[in-house]
Amino acid sequence: MDPVKIVFFDIDGTLVDPATGRIPEKTYTAVDRLHKKGVLICLATGRPSASLPDLQGLHVDGFCAFNGALCYTENEIIHSDPLSPNHVEKILENAAAIGRPVSVAVQDRLAANGIDPDLADYYRLADLELTVAEDFALVCREPVYQIMLGCREADHDAIVRGVTGVKLAVSWDRAVDVIPASGGKGNAIAKILRYFDLDASQALAFGDSYNDMDMLQAVGTGVAMGNAPAQLKAVADHVCGHVSEDGIYRYCIEHGLI
Repeated sequence: MDPVKIVFFDIDGTLVDPATGRIPEKTYTAVDRLHKKGVLICLATGRPSASLPDLQGLHVDGFCAFNGALCYTENEIIHSDPLSPNHVEKILENAAAIGRPVSVAVQDRLAANGIDPDLADYYRLADLELTVAEDFALVCREPVYQIMLGCREADHDAIVRGVTGVKLAVSWDRAVDVIPASGGKGNAIAKILRYFDLDASQALAFGDSYNDMDMLQAVGTGVAMGNAPAQLKAVADHVCGHVSEDGIYRYCIEHGLI
């Protein structure tokens, strides 16, 4: 493997321990040491850019938010790929037809048109509180990068019925993110690598959920967390320890990265 020049981290369940809502101390140490060795640090998340967790002062060189629909550095937008207004309108119609409220994600906020237990719990996974936006219709006129709604796998076809150019990103079995068909963390990573003039062989990624599959396959070395499902572990090059058991730190030590 080529020397690692850039590392991509999913956030929830990978960088951040869901049990505490914080980056474990040794995970923080591992990422900080990687940065100090000159390795670029990037976050690749399904979260909107407006709802990133407290990174506790951690240095980050690049961000892939909305499952890759928006990629940026601290000073520059690298890639922006919102859903088309027609797709947004149709997804809202499909969600209403199955009795599901939705939350739309624009660059600087989230806005929901209703509340149900699944969507509320999906918010809580990101340590957010779900409220209904009185200006929901107005927000939908802005570029929408992602639509979130509670559902079950049996609802997936109904959500995208009659809509081309979108796909579902799944990180939890009670909700989905609707994103552009050209989105996804893997496509976003290709754009970040191009921006920094790096090859996939120089990249490593850590992830823990279904929406991390294309990310782990887009880099030279993909590492699944110990708390990841079997399907993700099957496509990973390596499996490290659980997020709550310093999996990232131990992997970096064992492989001479820090």
